[in-house]
Amino acid sequence: MKLSRIALAGGVAASTVLLIAGPAAAHVSVQPVGEAAKGGYATLNFKVPNERDQASTVKLEVNFPADHPLSSVTPQAVPGWDIKIDKSKLDKPLEVHGKKITEAVSKVTWTADDSEIAPGYFQQFPVSVGALPEDADQLVFKAIQTYDNKEVVRWIEEPTEGGEEPDSPAPVLKLSAAADDHHGGGAADDAKKADAKDGDDHKAADTAASTKETHAAASSSSSDTTARTLGIIGIVIGVAGVAFGVLAGRRRSA
Repeated sequence: MKLSRIALAGGVAASTVLLIAGPAAAHVSVQPVGEAAKGGYATLNFKVPNERDQASTVKLEVNFPADHPLSSVTPQAVPGWDIKIDKSKLDKPLEVHGKKITEAVSKVTWTADDSEIAPGYFQQFPVSVGALPEDADQLVFKAIQTYDNKEVVRWIEEPTEGGEEPDSPAPVLKLSAAADDHHGGGAADDAKKADAKDGDDHKAADTAASTKETHAAASSSSSDTTARTLGIIGIVIGVAGVAFGVLAGRRRSA
């Protein structure tokens, strides 16, 4: 009986922990595909879990940081979801590749059309962004999640360094150190390596051809020398044969 009471108490305690920890763990978050380097471009996935048992998620709004506007924001199509992009005027225009940008994306909204995020499932919403700021270590994207029962959850609380995670934390993107080349230096290096390899291959081919020609010339020269030597030997033998014939004729006459 005592063991049963202990087991029951333990089960209740564990359930309480899960109920408390569940909502804090299941929130809208953002993760980069690969790295999100300062000054570069990246693809971000906004991950939206459904934390309700009796309702489905039918709308997601993601607000982009106004203090670090992004000149390029391109969402990827998600089957069953409509996408709306809102832009706003910039107080200070951005200069990208010699062109001034006077407005930037302020919010992207996904609304369920022929789909939804059912209980027990999650959905990812990919977005290509850039150029990421060089003077920041992170970006905060405040998000609003709407259920089909009209419930609205606001993931807008910014975390503080060294503090506890808030009840409704906003998605935070951590930025990594700036790369040497923000626009695909790896591809350029590969191209250079390929050109160098082609050059080496051409050099090797030229060297092989030159060596082959040298061997051919040496072989030809050797053949000519041999032929000349044989010709001289033949002449000498012929002269000796003529001389022998003359001498033999004189002896017979005598």
